[in-house]
Amino acid sequence: MGRRGKKYLEAAAKVERQRAYSIDEALRLIKETKYADFDNTVEAHIRLGVDPRHADQAVRGTVLLPAGTGKQVRVLVFAEGDAQRIAEENGADYAGGDELIQKIQGGWLDFDLAIAVPQIMGKVGRLGRVLGPRGLMPNPRVGTVVQPDDLPRVIREAKQGRVEFRVDRGANVHVPIGKSSFAPEQLRENLVALLTEIIKARPSAAKGQYLRKIVLANTMGPGIKVDVNEAIAVAA
Repeated sequence: MGRRGKKYLEAAAKVERQRAYSIDEALRLIKETKYADFDNTVEAHIRLGVDPRHADQAVRGTVLLPAGTGKQVRVLVFAEGDAQRIAEENGADYAGGDELIQKIQGGWLDFDLAIAVPQIMGKVGRLGRVLGPRGLMPNPRVGTVVQPDDLPRVIREAKQGRVEFRVDRGANVHVPIGKSSFAPEQLRENLVALLTEIIKARPSAAKGQYLRKIVLANTMGPGIKVDVNEAIAVAA
């Protein structure tokens, strides 16, 4: 690992590495340890007591962050005919069928979320190798394959702050919960909403302690451990 810069080291000195902070203390430190000139994304990194190698212990879902993400979300909708018209009238940044599929096959990926109606998924399936690794492939399990009548709601929620979470190979979940410019109350509200949904998504095959570790951090800041027991109590 390369040497840390002076500003990072000054920020890290404010955090006791072995201490598990209350949520409110951790969010206070998030504000105090911001040193970058831009508006950092605040990230939650959560270790789960699951074995992702087993399909019955996969954890995946979505959460609508009450205070939003602080990011402008570019929504693409795969749809044709009336469904395309509904998507365009309800705020989709891009909507269409064959022409969008061809554009993506050519390397274009200037969007943050892809939604599709079931009628076009046969065509969208060709993009699995492109969109899948980037977490952009529409999937009914996370609510991004929807009937045309549901498009207005799903597009609206995406713009308001709907984010996906999924466990990685190391049994960790990494989710943005806002910006460092957010008030601590907004970050707390988003964090609690996220933890609540992750707890709801607990696989029945998971044994022992489910939430193992929670760390909050600015994009360029030090990690701040959160008291897991308090977090569970608050989310429950």
